[in-house]
Amino acid sequence: MNIREIVGLAPVIPVLTITDLEHAVPLARALSAGGLKVLEITLRTPVALAAIEAMRKAVPDAVIGVGTLTRAVDFAAADRVGAQFGVTPGLTPELAAASRGARFPLLPGVMTPTELIAARIAGFNVLKLFPAEQAGGVAMLRALGAPFPDVFFCPTGGITRATAPDYLELRNVVCVGGSWVAPRAMLAAGDWAGIEALARDAAGLQRA
Repeated sequence: MNIREIVGLAPVIPVLTITDLEHAVPLARALSAGGLKVLEITLRTPVALAAIEAMRKAVPDAVIGVGTLTRAVDFAAADRVGAQFGVTPGLTPELAAASRGARFPLLPGVMTPTELIAARIAGFNVLKLFPAEQAGGVAMLRALGAPFPDVFFCPTGGITRATAPDYLELRNVVCVGGSWVAPRAMLAAGDWAGIEALARDAAGLQRA
């Protein structure tokens, strides 16, 4: 699948930072069972790559991606564990070049109109607005819609269950990224039923 197809699978992409490898598979199963089958695992912990590999093997119906790609070498490492898409917080020429050699599509992050133009020149028209709230949130996305009608977004960063519907009302927003569907307290407690319920609620959010 290309990145437009992937981000269109659900209104919310869980952004997951996994510190305990034992949580990876039950977390993926709970989120997938709740209807959120596209999962982003951030490269912020030593077990992130192993978590992606474990999820890919145990939950084949899910689409498991790698987030926080900040170096060209990260793409090769993500490829080796079977990541199905990648996400960056920003975009540089080096990252764009690395993405062309990867076996998975990329959702690159931008924050300003200048960065958006550069990403579009590099061949990307589905982007992550990051950090969304700090970048201007709903108002920023609404303002970008007129000069860039061909660009679509997955805003991520600071979005909550309460604010997600406001983003999803925008025609240039395909989905949002959020971590509220997997709270740390529920992860620590192994409350997979509770996480599944949060996922089911998020999967039911309406898009424009």
